Amino acid sequence: MLLYFIRHGQTDWNKDMRMQGQSDIPLNENGRESAIEAGKTLANTHIDLAFSSPLKRAKETAELVLAGRDIPIIEDKRIEEICFGICEGMKGRDENGQPVGCFAEFFAHPEQYKAPENGEDAKMLCARTWNFLEDITTREELQDKSILIATHGAALQSMMLWVNKQPICDFWKSGLKKNCSVTKVEVKDGQIKVLEEGEKQYTA
Repeated sequence: MLLYFIRHGQTDWNKDMRMQGQSDIPLNENGRESAIEAGKTLANTHIDLAFSSPLKRAKETAELVLAGRDIPIIEDKRIEEICFGICEGMKGRDENGQPVGCFAEFFAHPEQYKAPENGEDAKMLCARTWNFLEDITTREELQDKSILIATHGAALQSMMLWVNKQPICDFWKSGLKKNCSVTKVEVKDGQIKVLEEGEKQYTA
């Protein structure tokens, strides 16, 4: 099994450094063009099926990457972005790139981060994304498949913890993957190997 994780293309909230969470923000023009470029580069890569977060920015990224190819895209809420509750839409960083407000602890000590009202903490996010990965990697009918997974920044970080068997305190250790970057993972005979981690980024 080969897994191709792709973080969605850019949105206006990404550009403004606003924390989106599960707010359903669409791709901006740059995000759409980047997804199209990703699709061109992956055009000769065999993909059997795709899973996508139902949020517009991830679903549209998957659709643009796979445009013109008869590949099913299955929506799965388990790979939606972390929910920031009442903090969604707020700036996550200041003009110097430093985490601010209710997000400071999330970036500094994710294992201690307390969910804002109506939101999730890192443990809650990992519970559902890890469940998703355990599900698809143990399904017999998927063992020989190549799968695209269109998801989000923090959701992808949480899935990489599962891949690398790391604790939540290492959430940001590998660095936030850029928009429209691809991470390639091989799952074979019970072994999990990262072949490429956020190495390919497609920009317009």
